[in-house]
Amino acid sequence: MKKKRSFLKWAGGKYSSLDDILKILPKRKCLIEPFVGAGSVFLNTNYHSYILADINSDLINLFNIVKTRFLEFINDAQVFFTPRTNKLDFYSIHRAIFNKSSNNYQKALIFLYLNRHCYNGLCRYNLKGEFNVPFGSHKKPYFPQKELYQFSEHAQKAVFICSSYNITLKKISTDSVVYCDPPYLPLSKTSNFTRYYVNHFDFYEHKKLVHLIESIFKKKSIPFLVSNQDILLTRLLYQKAFLYFIRSKRSISCVAHSRKKINELLALYN
Repeated sequence: MKKKRSFLKWAGGKYSSLDDILKILPKRKCLIEPFVGAGSVFLNTNYHSYILADINSDLINLFNIVKTRFLEFINDAQVFFTPRTNKLDFYSIHRAIFNKSSNNYQKALIFLYLNRHCYNGLCRYNLKGEFNVPFGSHKKPYFPQKELYQFSEHAQKAVFICSSYNITLKKISTDSVVYCDPPYLPLSKTSNFTRYYVNHFDFYEHKKLVHLIESIFKKKSIPFLVSNQDILLTRLLYQKAFLYFIRSKRSISCVAHSRKKINELLALYN
């Protein structure tokens, strides 16, 4: 079956790792993702139900709008993909509108526009919680109508929630499997990309996540699969899991053809 792409550009997206992930992701009734991101794993699986969470309220708001108001959203979103809207001044004005808006529908429309027009498809916020990625100067940003349709159709089986991983994991039942894709531990200090939202997912948070996973697995025998960078620290963190080592293409290089493959690990508790 042909793999489905997310309608969002997303740093750390799992599209290029799907074959490896899907080979070992355990089968259960419900898939839970505490770090859903752009939703590539969700889109390419067929569980009976899904609980999909992220701390990014803008992301979860967009997913819920696409799920419940698809036709209206498609009609309104496509007007943001014209030569007139692909200009720095239009982008800057709408980024400012987005950061001040309290209208969920308006924010969803502009969030998609920003994602497809900003630099390298990044999603970053300053300490005030304001989206601050600069304009991307793309030749012709793609309007992902097909991908939006596929997402909305599959989303009818999903519940999207804005919450931290520790709260999300309290929703686990015995018929669940959990896939975790936390912000990766950096290869070096200069490659740190843990400030995905306004929270900082550092080594201490990774240790807390591992402790919680191992505690739940021990008590309830619920399977977990976790993605991370393959470095000494992650091998030590997940030493109680069965480790798979894979090669994956980076998704945040500004030039597509220069994106190098990196070493990743998949830690399976099953």
